[in-house]
Amino acid sequence: MNVFYEEDGAFKAGSILADNTTSLQVESTHGKRSKIKSAAVLIRFEKPGIDGFLEEAHRIAEGIDPDFLWECAPGEEFTFDLMAEEYFGHKPTALENAGALIRLHGSPMHFYKKGKGKYRAAPPDALKAALASVEKKRKLAELQASYVEKLKSFELPADFAPLVSSLLYDPEKASVAFKALSEACTETGLSAPILLEKCGAISSPHDYHLEKFMFEHFPKGLPDSQGAKPAEISPLQRGDAVAFSIDDSGTTEIDDAFSVSTLPDGNLLVGIHIAAPSLGIEMGSEIDRHALSMLSTIYIPGRKYTMLPDSGIESFTLCEGKHCPVVSLYLEVDPADGYAVRSTRNAVEEVLIEANLRHGPLERYFDSPDPSAPHAKELDVLLAFSAKLEEKRGKSGQQNHLDYNFEIEDGRVVITERKRGAPLDRIVSELMIYANTEWARMLSEGGVAAIYRSKNSGKVRQDTRAAPHQGLGVSQYAWTTSPLRRYIDLINQRQLVSLIAGTEPPYAPGSDDLLVPMRNFEQVYDIYNDFQRTMERYWSLKWLIQEGISEILGTVQRENWVSLDSIPLSVKVPSLPEMAGGSRVRLSIHDIDLFELDFHAKFLERA
Repeated sequence: MNVFYEEDGAFKAGSILADNTTSLQVESTHGKRSKIKSAAVLIRFEKPGIDGFLEEAHRIAEGIDPDFLWECAPGEEFTFDLMAEEYFGHKPTALENAGALIRLHGSPMHFYKKGKGKYRAAPPDALKAALASVEKKRKLAELQASYVEKLKSFELPADFAPLVSSLLYDPEKASVAFKALSEACTETGLSAPILLEKCGAISSPHDYHLEKFMFEHFPKGLPDSQGAKPAEISPLQRGDAVAFSIDDSGTTEIDDAFSVSTLPDGNLLVGIHIAAPSLGIEMGSEIDRHALSMLSTIYIPGRKYTMLPDSGIESFTLCEGKHCPVVSLYLEVDPADGYAVRSTRNAVEEVLIEANLRHGPLERYFDSPDPSAPHAKELDVLLAFSAKLEEKRGKSGQQNHLDYNFEIEDGRVVITERKRGAPLDRIVSELMIYANTEWARMLSEGGVAAIYRSKNSGKVRQDTRAAPHQGLGVSQYAWTTSPLRRYIDLINQRQLVSLIAGTEPPYAPGSDDLLVPMRNFEQVYDIYNDFQRTMERYWSLKWLIQEGISEILGTVQRENWVSLDSIPLSVKVPSLPEMAGGSRVRLSIHDIDLFELDFHAKFLERA
């Protein structure tokens, strides 16, 4: 006697060796012996034998049309053998019973299983919906296969054109397009960005990183600047100062300028003049909303996205040859007493910006002083004064690491080093720190709401209460000197101008107008800085490729980390032998990936 039975969801056939009523011992065609429950048996038969039984039963099942079988089925529950008799038109053989059972079991859309060997035909509407779903899946599978073939041939499917950004940066992983892209990546061994670049969907790795940033943080695009214009400002008193600015060659948002004159008693009058956009950018105006949506200028090598629209920058940047509205801080300085500050005064006024001095020529001046150079005398005074300010803060000689400047032209990058703490840096940074400290003191003591920055043995934080900034060595500090570039400075300048003028401050303590930008700014500023570092890393790797660098010198930082010469890059070098920090080494560079912004380095020798 032979049996056809179900075990673990599969149909099997075997010869009975022992029948123990509730269980059977059976032997398969391969000689394997098993113990099965009697309840699992669906068909008992003498003939044919079990050799080839399953194969023949599956062949019969494949010949049965499930649609026709469904039409033959009764409306109520039925057993497979009754269905087989109805379908074949005679008392079915064991093979025909098995074939009908396999077809019923393998057609879950047409027949619902109701128990051992029992089924019920699916309702017409349910079957129609199920078949439609299967057809849809079939068509999607065909579509996916066609996408994969095109991608593998480095041809972008037409349907992909509007989907490229979402596929790269925020994919719907259940979509056919994403599944096709993933499959094509697996079959080609390429990453999604590289594959799409080969298909012409990405113009360059640079644009891939730029568009990723825009997709994540400006999904609707940068704010529209059309119509965002500052208001006309009331005439201001003209000051006597003749000022000059100090910036790099690419700066268009010139926030600060300086002046130096000699008083009748021999003391010096040092002026710190800060652009005053708060005078023409009214709270809630269209240009204010534009600035509020940006919160800060975004800087990356080769380009920037300014916080203010062009109309705001053109109106308030400290452009040479113009009388510009400024908030001025004047310091009476005694050079005979170590450049001690004797008194201060503030003014909201216009001053003449005589020159916009740029870093390149000025750095050459400090390398080789020339008394005939523009503003040479004032620069010497400011350098001596700034050195005393730095010393007073207890920070002399602490700035000794490198900054890097990136210049991009026609896709080529030039990277130059600048040692932080150089004369120009000291002049600008120390005078800005002094102004930010002094104006923070005024705002705090005047009881005017403001946003302060502090540091107490940890991360720098923003708050509406003044507190010491240990990193700078000052008792209070507030950003006030970059109102063209940072919204926090614009807020604080509005408050400062009201304090100087004796008018009602525009921001009340604890107001949402003050607190919401403060909270948002911290997050946005970190995001912008991370993006700047990302793009600096991109251009550093691009420089390695551009210059054909395969070997480079570096300095061991810690463990297996090495900082490379000439560019702001550090790399982990697993092959680096144990050596002290500061050791010089030569590395080989390989496998640079401009999409992943990654590369590998191998230790070659001590240098």
